[in-house]
Amino acid sequence: MSCGGKYHSGHCVSDILREIADAQNNIHDCACDSSCEQSIADLLGDTSPASNLDTVPVILYCKDCKPFKGYGAPLNQVQNVFGSFYFRVKCIDKDQCAVLELLKTPSCQKRDPRSPVEQDTSNLRGTGVCITVDVKCFCHITCLPAINAL
Repeated sequence: MSCGGKYHSGHCVSDILREIADAQNNIHDCACDSSCEQSIADLLGDTSPASNLDTVPVILYCKDCKPFKGYGAPLNQVQNVFGSFYFRVKCIDKDQCAVLELLKTPSCQKRDPRSPVEQDTSNLRGTGVCITVDVKCFCHITCLPAINAL
């Protein structure tokens, strides 16, 4: 199950994002220790007792192999634009457009990290700030272990 189990669109990143979105939405209405499949299984409670996990944080990589960073601002706070390399999949449509919520550690004051390693991930939370992306523009996805971000 290297590119998701339920979807087979021919676009690996799209298939994984669809599966994550389905798994995350279900809880609200391979032999790796850390992988997309493991994070999805943890989110669904397939590997451990019931948990409060609700998000599989993802890092997406553009076709130039660089991590993608999204930008946005909280409602009525356009002066507080911030960047994030970490996202929560909100939904993905049949045309492979995805709505991604930027994840951020609330106490982190750094508004524009230079790399995913530089961004504080100690307490990633949903920000309510979303962007829409064409998932066909990505060639790689990294899933972090499932967390409670909502």
